[in-house]
Amino acid sequence: MSENPQQLPATAEEQIDRANATGRTPIVFIHGLWLLPSSWDRWAAVFEDAGYVSLTPGWPDDPDTVEEANAHPDVFAHKTVGQVADHFSAIIEKLNRKPAVLGHSFGGLLTQIVAGRGLSAASVAIDSAPFRGVLPLPVSALRAAAPVLGNPANHHRAVPLTYDQFRYAFANAVEEDEAQQLYKEFAVPASGTPLFQAATANFNPWTQAKANSKNPDRGPMLIVSGEKDNTAPPAITNAIFKKQSRNPGITETVTMPNRGHGLVIDHGWREVCDVSLNFIMRWVQ
Repeated sequence: MSENPQQLPATAEEQIDRANATGRTPIVFIHGLWLLPSSWDRWAAVFEDAGYVSLTPGWPDDPDTVEEANAHPDVFAHKTVGQVADHFSAIIEKLNRKPAVLGHSFGGLLTQIVAGRGLSAASVAIDSAPFRGVLPLPVSALRAAAPVLGNPANHHRAVPLTYDQFRYAFANAVEEDEAQQLYKEFAVPASGTPLFQAATANFNPWTQAKANSKNPDRGPMLIVSGEKDNTAPPAITNAIFKKQSRNPGITETVTMPNRGHGLVIDHGWREVCDVSLNFIMRWVQ
C-alpha cells in the first residue's frame, strides 16, 4: 500500500472516475524512462476494444506532450522509484475494481512493485528494469545507461538522449528512417535518479528498487523480453523471470524475436500488445 495519501493530478482523477463509472475491469499502463503516457495510446485503444477500460496516468508532473517535455525538461528531475511506485499505488487504490497492470522498462519494474503490493489482478512487465536480487549486468545495458550513469551529477538531473543514444538504447532493431521517426515522436528527457537506484540496488539493503516477488497476492504475471534489447537484454529478463517464478502464482515469460527496447512503440507494437492482451484475458475479465 502507498505510505502516504497523495494528491493526484486532475488528469489521473478524471481517468479514475471514468474507469469506475464504466464498471469494466481497468487496465493501468505504466511507461518507463524517456517516454510519456502517450506512448501507450494505441495499446489503450486495443484494450478498450477488448472490453476493458484503459488508464494511462503517467508519472508525477509528466507534461502532456513531447514538445512541452523537451521545452521544460526539469519537471522530470528528482523522481524516485519509491515516489512513482506510491503514485501508481494511490491511483490503483482509488479504483473500484482491481486492475491489470502493464509496464515497459522502468514501468515494468514499477508494475512488479505494484503487483508485489497485491494491487494488481494480473500484470505484464515488458523489457523491465532490474530490481534488487537481479544480478546480471550485461555490457549493452551499461552502455545504454551510460548517458546517465556516466556522470554522478545526473542523479539529480533530467537527462535527455541524443539521437545516437536513443538509437542504441531503443531503436537498434528497426531501420534508420523508423528510428528517426520514433525519436522525433516519442523521446523526452528522463529523471536520472531511478537509473542510479537500479544500478546500486544490490549494494543497498534499503533500496526502493525492489519488488516483493513472493507475495501470494501478486497475481498472474507475464515477463516479456525483446531478443535484441540492448537496454534490458534477455539476460536481465531471464533473471527477473527466475525471481518471479518463486511466487506461488502463475509466472510466464515470452521472448519477442528480433525486437529491441522500443518494441512497445515501433512498427511491431501490435504483436506485443496482442501477446499481453491474450495473457490478461486468460486471467481477468
